[in-house]
Order: sequence, then C-alpha cells, then structure tokens
Amino acid sequence: MTDRTAAIAAYWDAAAAAFDDEPDHGLRADRTRGAWAALLDAWLPSGPADVLDVGCGTGSLSLLLARAGHRVTGIDLAPKMVEQARAKLTDAGFACRFLPGDAMDPPTGAARFDVVLSRHLLWTLPDPEAALRAWVNRLRPGGRLVLVEGRWRESGQSGVPYVAGAESLPWNGGIGADDLAAAVRPLVSRLRVEPLDGAADDDLWGKRVDDERYALIAHV
Repeated sequence: MTDRTAAIAAYWDAAAAAFDDEPDHGLRADRTRGAWAALLDAWLPSGPADVLDVGCGTGSLSLLLARAGHRVTGIDLAPKMVEQARAKLTDAGFACRFLPGDAMDPPTGAARFDVVLSRHLLWTLPDPEAALRAWVNRLRPGGRLVLVEGRWRESGQSGVPYVAGAESLPWNGGIGADDLAAAVRPLVSRLRVEPLDGAADDDLWGKRVDDERYALIAHV
C-alpha cells in the first residue's frame, strides 16, 4: 500500500462513524431509500445477479441490492467502512461478503460478475482509467458497468480537507458526463447517461443539488 493509498484509507476510516448521517449515504429516509431502490431496479438485470459494489462504503446500496434478491460482494479500502457494511447486512438478515481492498484492483480473484457498481468513487483514485479497465475485466459477457458520478462543488467529508496531494489526483473534484463517457466508450459495446441533478431527483440526495450528477450505464 502506497503512502497516498494509506492516507486515503485512513481518511475514510475517520469518516465511517458519521458517514451515514448524509441522506444519500445512510438512506435512512423512506423517500431517499425508495428513490435509490427504484433506480437500481431500473439499471440492473431482472432476477438474481452477482453484483460487485466497489467503494461500497457502509453498504447502504449493497443492502438495497440484497433486498432485491441480488448476490453482493462489497469492496472498500477503509476497514471501518467494511465493518459497518458487514454489520448492516448481517443485522438485516442477509448473507454478505465484504472485503477490505483497493477498488483499483478488487481482491476477487477469478470471480466474474453480472454488474459492477460504483458510486462517487472515481474522483478518489490515483488512476481511474486503470480502475475502469479492471472493473470491465471483471464482468461476464453481457455484463453491466453502473457508475454514479458527477462534478462536486466539495470533495470528501464536509469541512474536512481531503488527503494531502489530492489536487494531483486525475479526477479530483469529479468528472463530467461527457469526459467519463469518452473514457468508458472504448471499453464497452454501448452506454447511456442519465442526469441525476434535476428537481425530480431531489429525493436521491435528500436536498436540492446544484452541481452535475449523473449515472452512466454501460454494457459489455
């Protein structure tokens, strides 16, 4: 683990205790939880699927996926995030597989998945394009890559500066939909982008947002 990777893991470990306080992280409100569940249902194939949730955080999306009948493997660099995710699904009565590890190279061995899901992660990575290639390589033929991304007005924990050197991260502060589509397009057979920053999307975030937010759904 490089010094920067260790610093990033420590940063998110420190964020774990309060992470779910954000409406779109904890999904505690019925309307917010329902809005994300509806989107996941629309983006994922019907029937049980094997889903790799990279940068799973405290497992809120993983829990929605498990409730929908999918088989979920969650990966996060921060061990405390993994602990909370594991406890969240166990307490809800679901079998779970959460692993601490680098999203750039998920520690899943030769396993292949029907869906790789990532939300608000790419801006934190030292080589996001390499991560995209690694994720696509973990998909089965016909699999889907689902990326929820944007251009953030603020990055990291509210009021807490991100790790030293973050300004040199390639996509620090997020990436716009056109640029992400250009990076993903050579790796997949087709893709589409869905904006998630309109008034109709307020329930997703628990508030009105004024930065760019979207989902990119790609098929291999």
